[in-house]
Amino acid sequence: MKKYILPLLLVVTTMLCAQEEEGITEKWKGNRPDGHAPISVMGDHVHGKGGLMFSYRYMNMDMEDIRRGTDDVPFESVLLPNGGEYMVTPTRMPMNMHMIGFMYAPSDRITLSLMGSVIDQEMDHITAMGGTFRTTSGGFGDVNLSGLYKIFNKNSQLLHGKLGVSIPTGSIDEQDVIPASAPNEVILPYPMQIGSGTWDVLTGITYLWQSGSFSGGNQLDGVLRLGENDNEYRLGNRYSLDNWVAYKATDWISFSARVEGLLIDEIEGVNPLLNPLMVITADTRNSGGTYINGGLGCNVYVPKGSFKNLRFGFEIATPLVQDLNGVQLKINETITVGVQYAL
Repeated sequence: MKKYILPLLLVVTTMLCAQEEEGITEKWKGNRPDGHAPISVMGDHVHGKGGLMFSYRYMNMDMEDIRRGTDDVPFESVLLPNGGEYMVTPTRMPMNMHMIGFMYAPSDRITLSLMGSVIDQEMDHITAMGGTFRTTSGGFGDVNLSGLYKIFNKNSQLLHGKLGVSIPTGSIDEQDVIPASAPNEVILPYPMQIGSGTWDVLTGITYLWQSGSFSGGNQLDGVLRLGENDNEYRLGNRYSLDNWVAYKATDWISFSARVEGLLIDEIEGVNPLLNPLMVITADTRNSGGTYINGGLGCNVYVPKGSFKNLRFGFEIATPLVQDLNGVQLKINETITVGVQYAL
């Protein structure tokens, strides 16, 4: 229960703050710096009929050191012959993701969203004999296509739902050379693959509110994996509750605080080409977990002139709690920057 206290408190806080100015009858508006959520939140807003928006986001996530459950553990504790059961453990994994998005509203009720990504990542390892090596992978990720439906927009509050699909365009057959296979390449473990390999259902509902100087939102979001991929496994479902509050300092800049509760299920099935005793990332027991993430950010908005409706966003986030299944690399921080331009 303690894991959910912070997200629940922020939900209550946003609802209370939304009542700051009673009697407001205006519709929720996007033409202010806090008219969009923190840049790391996807599918947070809708557009009026004919509205267009292009976006680019860059995300860097750094994972380093390993954790069993909620406890940090030394690398030696998971390696043979020191009481562990694996020949290899990762020590660090930086990941870079470039995301291109497009939104179009064919009506006042419906906004369509399309997002693709390019991912590059690397993973450093240490072996039971003390050797080190690195593997890399990269390419186009899965493509997300969603429809956002506006349920209501009144009293400076907006509610919309999301239904979509993730198209498995990302590779699940990434290979690289490791010391035991040199000079041949072998299939890389699950975290180093680029896509899911399955058609996934995207669901969500988002509530937004605004007052004179404050705004915020709550978003329930889910990724539901369908079936098995061609390598006989499927990634775990993801469920998240995102909550944020923003302060509009001026007409062109706002500052935000965000708390997210995230639950990721374990991988189901096994890729027969992977040996689960070779490296911790090839053992599906070491996947999924529960996280509470906190983030601080800002939005910069151009309200008039030649670059009207151009928006820049920045956020740095870090796990406040991470309770991992089995033993896994620990997330340190995630930095997201982006630019959005609405027509």
